[in-house]
Amino acid sequence: MATEVMKRLINVDEYYKMAEVGILKPGDRVELINGEIYEMSPIGNKHYSAVNKVSNFLKEVLLKSVIVSVQNPIRINEGNEPEPDICLLKPRSDFYADQFPGPNDALLIIEVADSSLQFDRDVKSVTYALAGIPDYWVINLKENVLEIYSDPEKGRYRTSSVKNKDSKVSLSFIDMEIPVSEIMI
Repeated sequence: MATEVMKRLINVDEYYKMAEVGILKPGDRVELINGEIYEMSPIGNKHYSAVNKVSNFLKEVLLKSVIVSVQNPIRINEGNEPEPDICLLKPRSDFYADQFPGPNDALLIIEVADSSLQFDRDVKSVTYALAGIPDYWVINLKENVLEIYSDPEKGRYRTSSVKNKDSKVSLSFIDMEIPVSEIMI
């Protein structure tokens, strides 16, 4: 008699328990996506530089209208707690001290992608769209362009565009256009 092999997914509580008991070590670069633990790609110089450039620029131009969260978790649901490179969050006086931000707190998620480009496009975009994250950007280091995804519906973004360094991009949550060159390396 044949038996079906079942995959056992984990939830956020189990994920944290794994860290608490030492299965996941401090400094492990992992994130929980769809109940599975994914090892994140090592951060290279271009990725490091791009994250610093865009986060510094956004902090400067958006002042206190958002919280610029860099490489921190966002709790999507019980099976998803990614750590996007940058997440623009609705401001809160406690800076989310009592709980991680959730999808309703996120205004824009930005991933910087070189070796993770396909994963960011094919897996993370679905996760963010299903959660209703209104805007998702991928800084594509391979092609030196900004990929913009918006208008989430049923696990995909209905609108997408690609901008080069000579373009400007609008922020949907505030009346502002920013030059793409300011966030690209």
